Amino acid sequence: MNGADTAWIIVATALVLFMTLPGLALFYGGLVRARNVLSVFMQCFAIACLMSVLWLAFGYSIAFGDGNMYWGGLGKMFLNGVDADSLSGTIPEILFFAFQMTFAIITPALIVGAYVERISFAFVMTFSGLWMLLCYAPVVHWIWGGGLLAGGEGALFADAVNDFAGGIVVHETAGLAALVIAVVLGGRRKKNVPPHNPGFVMLGAGMLWVGWFGFNGGSQLAADGGAAMALTVTHLSAATASLTWAAWERIKYGKASLVGMVTGTIAGLASITPASGSVGPIEALIIGGIAGIMCQEMCWVIKEWLNIDDTLDVFAVHGIGGMFGIIMLALFGHASWTAQLGGLVVVGLFTLVVTFVLVKLVALVFPIRVSEEDEITGLDLASHGERAYDHAS
Repeated sequence: MNGADTAWIIVATALVLFMTLPGLALFYGGLVRARNVLSVFMQCFAIACLMSVLWLAFGYSIAFGDGNMYWGGLGKMFLNGVDADSLSGTIPEILFFAFQMTFAIITPALIVGAYVERISFAFVMTFSGLWMLLCYAPVVHWIWGGGLLAGGEGALFADAVNDFAGGIVVHETAGLAALVIAVVLGGRRKKNVPPHNPGFVMLGAGMLWVGWFGFNGGSQLAADGGAAMALTVTHLSAATASLTWAAWERIKYGKASLVGMVTGTIAGLASITPASGSVGPIEALIIGGIAGIMCQEMCWVIKEWLNIDDTLDVFAVHGIGGMFGIIMLALFGHASWTAQLGGLVVVGLFTLVVTFVLVKLVALVFPIRVSEEDEITGLDLASHGERAYDHAS
């Protein structure tokens, strides 16, 4: 065990949890109407709790167990065989478990942005749990657990997919799942309502930015120069994408908005995620600079051209951003084109099929959508019996 590596990953684990609670909750919560903000907080918080328990029970074993090329098996259920003295590389395995648990928390939480303001809470919880176990955890095994896409003998491609911190594992899977749910669920009855609290959005984005240092820097799993470079390029990509998003808004609409600028931050962070272990500062500037404009245009394509109400642009920002970063790794010569494109296709098809099947199956048990009356009332009162803002008090 290396004490410095262990100390850094403890910090990184806390930072990644900070991304979901409170970062993502505030970012998403500020973007919805006032009558739905608590429902978004509740969804993010409850998903964090449920994924933690399920990751302990089955998820970690499926992702990092000693099964076969397709899944890790159930040999490490409930951390069977793992104690405080077990090692994973230079850090305790229990810490590696905890670090990866925070990834299993934020990935289904990202999907929340696609279905806010109209989905039933029972569906959210049931679907999220099953999706993490049956879609996310197997993909983790394929890429990070020595499985189907990790290269070598028996793998699908000779070269391993280069996905340092989750362009495919986190952002492509969450983005495509968000798109499927948005299509099946249908649009909100009242669209084009402005965010109720842009200040929340900025605060949440700032927390995500800081937390992303743990997300990407921690994925080095060591306290070394690689972690420092990952942290640095993450910051530069986020900063550049924020500027290009705002500049593009200014050119198109005459004004640059705060919500737009911080959404650009997230686009830059998602895009650099898979590449942060390989690229340098100049490449990070290029990735972020393109992402700020490309993801903004994809928001228009999804909502206006395809007429899909992916409410908070999960696919356009996270899905497209993550996939773009995967492709840029090959373009910059840091990975095989065959492995990168093949990984995108294989995981993409798998995610689409599993997500669609799970949506249909869970909808047989729990209604996917709340009633029209509940949607008009708002999910805070209709689903949770609370108000975020009681102006009479």
